[in-house]
Amino acid sequence: MMRSKLGSPFALVLGAAALVVGTTGCNPHPLKPVETDIQQENETQLRLTVNKDVDVLFVIDNSGSMGEEQANLAQNFDAFIDTLEAEGVEANYRIGVTTTDNGNPRCQPGVTTPEGGQLQLSPCTSRPTEFQFGTTVDVYDLACGDICTLTDEQLEIQPTITDEDPVPSPRKWLENIEGRSNLPEGTDTAAAFACFGPQGVAGCGFESTLESMNLALSRALTDGEPEFGFLRASAILAIVIVTDEADCSHNKDYDTIFEPDGEKTFWFDPEADQPTSAVCWNAGVECTGPTNAYESCVVANKGVNGNVLPEGANAAQDAVLHPISRYIDRVQGIETDKQTLNADQEVIVALIGGVADDGSIFYADSIDPEFQEDFGIGPGCSVGETNAVPPVRLAEFTNAFSEENWFSVCSPDYTPALQAVADRITDQIQPACYGECVRDTDESTPDIVDPECTVEERPLNEDPRRVPECARDGAGAYEFVDGDYVMPSDDDNVCYAMLIDTDGQTPDPNDDMSDFCNDRNFNLEFQIARRVGFPAAGGTAISATCSLADFSALECPNLGAEN
Repeated sequence: MMRSKLGSPFALVLGAAALVVGTTGCNPHPLKPVETDIQQENETQLRLTVNKDVDVLFVIDNSGSMGEEQANLAQNFDAFIDTLEAEGVEANYRIGVTTTDNGNPRCQPGVTTPEGGQLQLSPCTSRPTEFQFGTTVDVYDLACGDICTLTDEQLEIQPTITDEDPVPSPRKWLENIEGRSNLPEGTDTAAAFACFGPQGVAGCGFESTLESMNLALSRALTDGEPEFGFLRASAILAIVIVTDEADCSHNKDYDTIFEPDGEKTFWFDPEADQPTSAVCWNAGVECTGPTNAYESCVVANKGVNGNVLPEGANAAQDAVLHPISRYIDRVQGIETDKQTLNADQEVIVALIGGVADDGSIFYADSIDPEFQEDFGIGPGCSVGETNAVPPVRLAEFTNAFSEENWFSVCSPDYTPALQAVADRITDQIQPACYGECVRDTDESTPDIVDPECTVEERPLNEDPRRVPECARDGAGAYEFVDGDYVMPSDDDNVCYAMLIDTDGQTPDPNDDMSDFCNDRNFNLEFQIARRVGFPAAGGTAISATCSLADFSALECPNLGAEN
């Protein structure tokens, strides 16, 4: 028996390095107000909110025209990974991939393989027939053979745990948590994605893009599904859609709109033997203005007879394509759950689709009769042999979370798009600037702040316990080995470091404050280090209490204000 996890509290998993303090001065996306557990005249306890976890869902069109686009995505994925793994970011990321194929009456099982939102993680080299479409298209070399350079042994997924399942097992996603990947040692994530990412071109040409996304999220939240546990409560969620066609997420109660003996209301040619993808455009979009350059094209909920349903109608039941609200509500529900931990955490949605290079969307009937017959509208972008349908339903969904976060699927290089998406993610990963002016306890070193602080962690439903400071050497510098701070003893699995050096005042490079905190005039930043293999238990919270300056306005002018 499977139980849904959608409405249940998520677990909070802490990262190993940068934290986000719950103060608005340390984050351009304002976080919830500081939770002050102890208010004393000379010290303040601030809760530190970890925000390094990132879950990324790619929804990749696997229809017959997507070979070049999948190759483009795979070849330029290093820009995305490099940003997430950059020094000072070091995100704890998971990456899942699903397709746009959720089945359709015109795409029979056995001819296509509807994934229905299931996460896909198998080397493209093991699926050569999926890169063939009919008898005329074979893009195996283009989209897989020429770009996947790793062996099966190099791609073998290693067992890992989740917040929901403590038993190590191979999962259906790529991950790198606390510097530990679920790929074999030495295998680069971007190189692995070049093998796992391409989904082939044998999928259904009536793309259920939003419904496939919806099902992927549902599976990730449902006990018993292989995807269960992919989503983490504290994680920033990013959804990236890559497609060259319109969304065709239809209500399966109205399969007849695709049937030759059913309602042909939305067919380009009602006399034809088979429908084209024009059904998807005609069933979900309404345009106004001259056909050579429409003034606007907007989402329309239409009934089986082609009528636009009036305001207040039961669109969820009567519309042939599922209303966009179905998908906005799903993702908004997930965002709302996340905001119980971080009040201003935002879900990021990006679309690589049929828009111009500058992100603008153009709507007009095609001068090519064949393209118009196939898709019901002219291309939103065209480069060489690549033509893409302008998005309407997908654009409205994207806009509900990330305004105009659109990129052209016709672009010959997806690096800028992937870089922009990664940058939006890292905007929510910020260092842990301490949100008060801390006291300098050693007046003999006036240019260096010597804080007096204690740090505690509180696992869910447990008493708080003291976190020790990370190990220092005989000269007082932090010990740093293999890219991380050293535990003070063999019995410790977590420690903290205090970063106070704003301009080279100390010779220790490991107490240097980040530019982010320094530029905002804070005088203390925290980093939390964890022993590899000992992540924080779900629900753990961390707080720091520091002695505060008597005259903070004088000692920390412009605290929190960016220079």
